[in-house]
Amino acid sequence: MSSNRVKVGIVGLGRWAKVLTRAAKNSIAIEIVQGYSRSEESRAAFEQEFGIKSAPDLGTLLGNPDLKGVILTVPNEQHLPLAREVAKAGKHVYTEKPIASTLEEGLQIEALEKTYGVSVTVGHSARLMAGIREIGRAIAAGELGRIGFMEANFSNERALELTPKTWRWYKDRAPGGPLSQLAIHQFDILHYLGGEIVEANSIASKLSPVGAEVDDQSMTVLRFADGKIGYVGSSWTSPGVFCVRVFGSKGLMHYEIDFGTWDTPHKLHQTSTLYIQRGKDGYGKREELTVPESDMFRAEIEMFAESCRTGKANELNARNANVALAAVYAGLRSIERNGAAVKLADIIAEAHERVAKGSRHVA
Repeated sequence: MSSNRVKVGIVGLGRWAKVLTRAAKNSIAIEIVQGYSRSEESRAAFEQEFGIKSAPDLGTLLGNPDLKGVILTVPNEQHLPLAREVAKAGKHVYTEKPIASTLEEGLQIEALEKTYGVSVTVGHSARLMAGIREIGRAIAAGELGRIGFMEANFSNERALELTPKTWRWYKDRAPGGPLSQLAIHQFDILHYLGGEIVEANSIASKLSPVGAEVDDQSMTVLRFADGKIGYVGSSWTSPGVFCVRVFGSKGLMHYEIDFGTWDTPHKLHQTSTLYIQRGKDGYGKREELTVPESDMFRAEIEMFAESCRTGKANELNARNANVALAAVYAGLRSIERNGAAVKLADIIAEAHERVAKGSRHVA
């Protein structure tokens, strides 16, 4: 069985590397066979916990001919330089969300695909939750009729725990607070469910008593190419919640998970809620639906494995990841403009221009 699994490496051996490595242990499609961290202590601990050999340096890992791809679980600002090194070595790239610390860097990661002939997979795993896929299936089948409105919320208590020693305290590292750290998941999900996002209007507020630089409340309205609208809310001062609701002319669907099981997605179905209201039925006549068992983290790395095998991008691609990040930056600009609408196309075009100017300056 092992010989048929795509062999990959992993760089950055912290908490999230362990989550993905556990997911890979349960997969018949992918195998993590080598890891690397700049910390010798982290390398030793990872090797002891998982029995996976570590490389003494990045060059050794990238030079391993058995590896078809490399998973990056490193801070956002390291995504671009490390993704570039992985792509230069001719290996496929997986990086966690957001795709990069800035949209300019995200676009440069996207460009690696053409420059080096590799695929880039970005860990926007939330769209792979079983309940989200069930909503997507119902929309595609016409079961909900024409979709006119969508709403989503992702909140937790992070802003009540921040200190100046944590990177999320600072505007330049966590712009918009929950807007960039939580709402970005929902931007990607609504992009998956609703199609192309045209513009965003956002407002934000700072209510946490700890005094961090970042806002801790965020509300964004999205307009889609076909006219539908959507709302994404995110609070950083409340108990954890993750929910999505889609409204159509024939019915609405609601999906909500127990946020406490986020790191163990194979258990999400045990406490998730998924229901549909049809026609003019009220809440009392809703149909409770069974949430299939799934594992979004295993699913995303298996998508990566397939891209390593075929060389073709999957739906967790760099382009989609940059749309989600562009929605964040459109939201940030809208906040600066007191809630005025900002077009994603303008945000992306300006980022492309800055990348081009930077390239000309280097040349």
